[in-house]
Amino acid sequence: MVDASLTARYDSLIRVAEAIRSRPHGRELFELLACELRRVVPFDAIAQYDDRPSKVNWHICPSAQLAVDATSAHPLADLVTEETLAWWVHQHQENVVVADLLEETRFPKTVDRLRELGMRSLCALPLSTSHRHLGSLIVASRLVDAYSAEEVSFLSLVAGQVALAIDDARNFHESQRRGERLRLLLDLTNRVVSTLDMQTVLRELAANLRQVMQVEGVGVTLPDRDTGGLNLYALDFPTSRGFLHEGPLTGDVSRSVLKVFETSQPVNLNRDEIVADGRVALEGANSLCRLPLVAHDRVLGVLSLGTVREHAFSEEDVAFLGQVAAQIAIAVENATAYREIAELKDKLQQEKVYLEDEIRSELNFEEIVGSSAGLRHVLRQIETVAPTDSTVLIYGETGTGKELVARAVHNLSPRKANAFVKLNCAAIPTGLLESELFGHEKGAFTGAITQRVGRFELANRGTVFLDEIGEVSLELQPKLLRVLQEREFERLGSTRTLRTDARLIAATNRDLEEMVEAQTFRSDLFYRLNVFPVRVPALRERPEDIPQLVRHFVRQFSRKTLRRIETIPADTMDALVSYHWPGNVRELQNVIERAVIVSQGSILRVPIADLKPRPAERMRPRRQVSTNGQSLKETLDETERQRILDALERTNWVVAGPNGAAALLHMKRSTLQFRMRKLDINVSRTGA
Repeated sequence: MVDASLTARYDSLIRVAEAIRSRPHGRELFELLACELRRVVPFDAIAQYDDRPSKVNWHICPSAQLAVDATSAHPLADLVTEETLAWWVHQHQENVVVADLLEETRFPKTVDRLRELGMRSLCALPLSTSHRHLGSLIVASRLVDAYSAEEVSFLSLVAGQVALAIDDARNFHESQRRGERLRLLLDLTNRVVSTLDMQTVLRELAANLRQVMQVEGVGVTLPDRDTGGLNLYALDFPTSRGFLHEGPLTGDVSRSVLKVFETSQPVNLNRDEIVADGRVALEGANSLCRLPLVAHDRVLGVLSLGTVREHAFSEEDVAFLGQVAAQIAIAVENATAYREIAELKDKLQQEKVYLEDEIRSELNFEEIVGSSAGLRHVLRQIETVAPTDSTVLIYGETGTGKELVARAVHNLSPRKANAFVKLNCAAIPTGLLESELFGHEKGAFTGAITQRVGRFELANRGTVFLDEIGEVSLELQPKLLRVLQEREFERLGSTRTLRTDARLIAATNRDLEEMVEAQTFRSDLFYRLNVFPVRVPALRERPEDIPQLVRHFVRQFSRKTLRRIETIPADTMDALVSYHWPGNVRELQNVIERAVIVSQGSILRVPIADLKPRPAERMRPRRQVSTNGQSLKETLDETERQRILDALERTNWVVAGPNGAAALLHMKRSTLQFRMRKLDINVSRTGA
């Protein structure tokens, strides 16, 4: 018996009650009871049954510790809760006083273990208030009949005070929790109506929910709209071991997620069920609650909460989390609808801007004009390949009308109702070309203040025309190859894979085969592009088309300038037909436009002097280029040779440097030197 006055015992009891109110539950509460109650009542061992986790906590005083150390294992560690005296007292709400454990036959498992500890008597009392049952309290002594009627009466008072203190602490804690949960629901509601950036708001909500529910991890799983698979869209898990991360879910981590998503029913898993669920168990979770995100009878995703605590989610918790899931479902539905509308609006806006740019930059070719054999061959090729989805590679010199051929392929294809999106790869700086092709996210690089839709995304189910394909850098070529082969890409600054059903038509005025040999163009990309090659003949190869083109452009520019041109002199037409047209149809168009402007009457006046050969052309005989009896490669070689000679003459036979021929031709110095050797061009200050 503790030698203390009655007043001291009550004072100590009041301090115990006040201390308990600050620690509402858990092991911390029990350690406090074990420490403080020893000042009030005598015992050598104490136990508390806590109804919340349905667990019995034991504490053995140092006086009985030697008996514990003498055994191979803790004699009370493996007792099943439902077989203990503490649980029985809680269930039946009855006091149990045992004067001598050696004579006690009830509760054999608990009594046997206490005997092993040397205990001889005990007193067990329920911890209850008028509102609820909170558990039970057991004190045991190594003395026989240690708890008299007076002592039991005092212990009943102690149990009542302890129960009131625990009840007060729980009420306060539950009040705080209800307040936090109410604030969370209000915050959810506010975010649902004010925030439409889905991933950002879901991450913030997951962090808030993790703190309110006092769990280690919260995740939101949504279906991927491109692949149809489940995707861990938002995750807040600061203590993760790395087995879970945002991204597509694999089969071994998504079994219960898939079940909830398919059945629309929540699950509350314990440790054994989590182990069977997959790799989630590797994160150390002992409790896992998953709830469906349902809006308008449609499952939009799954909300998941995990913690190391066992049996952490009560029915009340699951009911509250159902409310949270309903609010999150509204947020997901709103954000999804907003995203779809915004993307559609953005696409329409991009198409509007693009079409306006097209109108402003249109070359004003209304149709392909001409009837020569070379042009008819090209038109037959267009009719053959247009109905297919095959990639088309258009060869030809600058100004021959490669874009018109590409448009004709698109207009004769099943894709003609969708967008025809063009891009000149030589006109875009290398660092920005990837963004133009594939788009970028906001903040992907300096100056990316908004999200941008790329040309391949814009041309979905339509056609992409990439002019000057030979100017695409080696670093970007693998991504272009991936689009052609896999039909997928990522925007700059994004990890989400997008798919496109765009047909590619490419054009170039360079010899891609020789670029492959010079290792300035990938061979695999070349073979993927060169599925159906089409060569557009130079204007000098189809002189019989020049009169038709001249009349076509005269009519066109006469209407634009409000002129009336009725006559084209024969000598003027002869001069136009005999000129070699290094700039091809584009040069002819510009000459006719200028002639219409300067002509004062109804007769077309063309400045014939402007059509004279340049000095470099007079210094050397020009070989006639003809396709008769000459292979395509020979024709292209001769054309390229003439271009290089023209550039060398214009740069005073300087190859390298900012003012050299390589810069003029937009080629690398090493590539130009390689082509010069192959075409047998020797550098000379006086000619070649």
